[in-house]
Amino acid sequence: MTINIGETVFFSAGRFCRIGAAIVLLGIAGCSSTNGPTSVAAGTGPKDTGTFPNLNIKPQVAAPQFTEAEKNAKLAQLKADENAQAAKGGGPKVANQAALTDLAKKHGDETLKQIEAKCDPALDPTCK
Repeated sequence: MTINIGETVFFSAGRFCRIGAAIVLLGIAGCSSTNGPTSVAAGTGPKDTGTFPNLNIKPQVAAPQFTEAEKNAKLAQLKADENAQAAKGGGPKVANQAALTDLAKKHGDETLKQIEAKCDPALDPTCK
């Protein structure tokens, strides 16, 4: 008998009516709220509220923006520097690539051995 009552209360059309009524009541309560947007009076602009960041006040620029002519001049200078560097050979030349490869293979192990051989009593109290 209680199973049938539970089905009637929780799984029948009555449940959908209760849910619908709750949605309508919440909608009405939400529309009567006074927390909505407020209108700004004419003549009043953004105000500094003393909080950070105030998005109502336009930030000051640190420097004037480049003009199109300044941009083109700087790009031309960069291009000239790039061409001059390429004419010199591009970058430093490696004297012996095999020696550098060998160093890269051994460097990590040798560094770990050096670190593990040293002991700092300030960091490790069990260090002797």
